[in-house]
Amino acid sequence: MIPGNLSGQLKPDFVIPFKLDKNAAKEALKKYYSKKRLLPKGFLTANQIEEIKGIYAPFWLFDGETEADMRFRATKVRTYTSGSYRVTKTDHYRVTRQGSISFEKVPVDGSSKMPDAHMDAIEPYSYGELKPFSTAYLPGFLAEKYDEDAQMCSTRANKRINRSTELAFAATTAVYSTLTQEYSNIVLKKGDVKYALLPVWMLSIKWNGKNFLFAMNGQTGKLVGNLPIDKGRYWSWFARISLPIAAVLAVLLFVLL
Repeated sequence: MIPGNLSGQLKPDFVIPFKLDKNAAKEALKKYYSKKRLLPKGFLTANQIEEIKGIYAPFWLFDGETEADMRFRATKVRTYTSGSYRVTKTDHYRVTRQGSISFEKVPVDGSSKMPDAHMDAIEPYSYGELKPFSTAYLPGFLAEKYDEDAQMCSTRANKRINRSTELAFAATTAVYSTLTQEYSNIVLKKGDVKYALLPVWMLSIKWNGKNFLFAMNGQTGKLVGNLPIDKGRYWSWFARISLPIAAVLAVLLFVLL
């Protein structure tokens, strides 16, 4: 992208500069798949990097606050010995939670060309290094402009905020043995929305006639992607794990019966 295409309404508010270069991305990829035990034979030596790009990806950063009212069914299970008996006692509870949570800079990528699952998986970014936008950071990298505006991306942001609210409230009930959500009412108060460019390395490798796509956070180095699996190795590994477990269960059943 040339700087002229990042002006006016397309001008970002913020940018996080790249901290990791192309060599770091290559090394991260090698380290990523060198630890995978189920890769087909020859993959480590035969795959080729088809393409590697450093891209400033467009992200919308959403602020908001949720007011939540949630209700759960919960149990506490306690097992103890009484004489020659082993007793299991289960207490049942109705648990309610009410409160509010504030969210700042919830990221949603604004480009249909960037795979959403990859962009979500390489989070989080450290916003302590968020800088006011300047074209001085762009030379040597591509800069993608958004083709999905804040309104289009707000649905994804709202889902993430609501889900995070549910998880945060459920986390306050860790004292219970089981938890089942009965009711949830979450009201989202939307706040500011900012536009930022965040650093991403996109890598594509080719093996056995197929392409595999990877994404790496250009600030933290977190890398994600899909790899081929050797089915023979998978079933061999599964058998080594499952057969000993099955044998132990069989012995236990024999003893109990």
